[in-house]
Formats: sequence, C-alpha cells, structure tokens
Amino acid sequence: MGWLIAMFDLPVMTEAQRKAAARFRNDLLEHGFLMIQFSVYARPCVNFEQLSKHMATIQKFVPAAGNVRLLFVTDQQWAKSITIIGPNYNQGNRAIDPKVPNQIEFWD
Repeated sequence: MGWLIAMFDLPVMTEAQRKAAARFRNDLLEHGFLMIQFSVYARPCVNFEQLSKHMATIQKFVPAAGNVRLLFVTDQQWAKSITIIGPNYNQGNRAIDPKVPNQIEFWD
C-alpha cells in the first residue's frame, strides 16, 4: 500500500496551454487523485499492478509540453510527512490531510 504522487510543471502562457493544463488536472481528479498543492496530486495505490496501471494512464494524457514526475511512497512514509500551513493561507479545495479512502482501508 502506498501513494502515487504526481508533480508537474505545465505551460499556461496561451489559451490552448491553459486548456491543456486544466484538462490534465481534471484527468488526474477523474482517476482518483487528490489535489495536495496546485501542481502536486496524489492517489492511494494498493499494489504495484495498480501503480503501474495509473502510471501508464498518466503517460497517455500528459500535455505535449508538460513536465511530470511520478513518485511512489509507501503508506508508512506518507504517514511520516507533515504539512505546515501559514495562518493566512487559503487552503481552497486542496486536500488538507488526505487519508486512505474507506474502501481500501482493509489493505493497511
């Protein structure tokens, strides 16, 4: 059990680039990712087969000018991470403290 983290830089200088970036973010959300920060998304993966599947899927919808880094961390490593948020930071719709979804908790 672990987390697949997608970190990315996408150009947004033109209307077409902004649309491609928005589509990429929406594709991540549709594939079960949670927004951790503006360009950092994560999703739980219960096994390496699922991890490989999601990595291959992301490769298919990365914008042509995109730079995406995928990182897998174990659930134990994820649990050791901390989030430091300034008192005036607007968290917006980002996941504050993502937990393993209930439907896969039995893999813990």
